[in-house]
Amino acid sequence: MKPVVKKATPAAIAVLRQATALFPKRKKASDGLLPSAAHIQASPNSDHNTGLAADLTHDPINGVDCKDIYNRLKEDDRVSYLIFDGRIWSKQKGDRKYTGANKHTKHLHISIKEECAKDTSSWFKWMEQPEKK
Repeated sequence: MKPVVKKATPAAIAVLRQATALFPKRKKASDGLLPSAAHIQASPNSDHNTGLAADLTHDPINGVDCKDIYNRLKEDDRVSYLIFDGRIWSKQKGDRKYTGANKHTKHLHISIKEECAKDTSSWFKWMEQPEKK
């Protein structure tokens, strides 16, 4: 079992804060950083235990389309792996069917590389508006 931390990493926290800054009306029902006791029992080796994961609620009506974000974050070097809508992706193994019990249809799971734990740079660069001159 991975040890359970008391606080999520700055990078994981940044995912949710940046999404909310871009889309203040987005739903947050399936957002998550640290695991519940039930999650720990079901997934003892989850990156949520180490604070290196964020769950982002799928809410395309209010701007958070996790299918699009899943595909775009494949280009982000901070990502260890992604899970959404019955699919899992990692740079090492590519995109494939996810066989876990939770198919992640209501949220995108973003696992972050340990060496990137403090990196709070933009997770949504393609959504940001250029500054007006």
